Amino acid sequence: MFRWDLDKTYLRSEFSTFTKLLKSAFEKAEDKHAVPGAPALLRALRRERGALGRICIVSGSPTQMRTVLEKRLQLDGVEYDEFVLKPNLENMLRGRFRAVREQVGYKLPALLRSRAQQPKEVEETLFGDDAEMDAFIYSLYGDVLAGRVGDRELEQVLVKVRAYPDARKATLAAAAIARVGHDVVRRILIHLDQRSPTARFAKYGPRVVPIYNYFQGALVLFADGTLSGGAVLGTALEMIASGEYTLDALANSLQDLLRRGRLALAEGARLAFEIERADIEMDARMAAALPPRSEIAAAFAARVRALALGALPPVLADGHARIDYQALLASDALKGH
Repeated sequence: MFRWDLDKTYLRSEFSTFTKLLKSAFEKAEDKHAVPGAPALLRALRRERGALGRICIVSGSPTQMRTVLEKRLQLDGVEYDEFVLKPNLENMLRGRFRAVREQVGYKLPALLRSRAQQPKEVEETLFGDDAEMDAFIYSLYGDVLAGRVGDRELEQVLVKVRAYPDARKATLAAAAIARVGHDVVRRILIHLDQRSPTARFAKYGPRVVPIYNYFQGALVLFADGTLSGGAVLGTALEMIASGEYTLDALANSLQDLLRRGRLALAEGARLAFEIERADIEMDARMAAALPPRSEIAAAFAARVRALALGALPPVLADGHARIDYQALLASDALKGH
């Protein structure tokens, strides 16, 4: 399963002022723009995983925006299996104003209810951003499913974030049904929309990978065995075609993951090999305007070789840190999670 947030994860959304929030709420589908590379990555997940992959969107956007958001995804050629939006109008009509901004009491039970419908062995990759609490919520979700966080600790966290009593009850009920007793959340990718320091996410362990762009996201999934080199190439080409990224910038992104121990040199070399041999469909006009596969492969291989003789940190092994969620809430006030 692949779970995605929308605002600042898939869509470029600006909520820093009330005026910008209001503008976003009334935008047409054609006026909204995806983060470069996100549509290509989602299409690749659908294409390469096929019937084995399920794409689920759980967003804090209000339910009244469903039609506009669905049309934006359709325009981007993105297919999905589940689309959950937040009942903000209902919350306001009921005087639950805290729930409009509070995310744990909304997203966590939504994720758990969705998970309860899936086979216990299904693994998940989750996509979020650093504007709110996605790393916190996704990590907590994974630890609840695995059994590392029990009902007592979970309720304490819900009380601390001031989730409403019925949200706490719903979360505990959903957790009892969804809990599988082993790790199924394989990877959590956090798009650094706010450019938070990557070190801020170390407390969540190696499962959480902060990424500056979706080329890096595709690279992590390539290393995980989830995507092929061709899918990485398709994501890179769409990002270059957007005019916001150059081949050199993407090569820098590859080196950044190598330097952070998020990608092995061997994986970088394998990527260059697969890209040169990848066969992807592309509009002839676009193909003529983009660098050839051989040039892209050579650029990436050169960056890998440049680091091969240097002192790189060891690649972070897969694993799950023991996270003190209550301490996180007390120390960081949820900023940049």
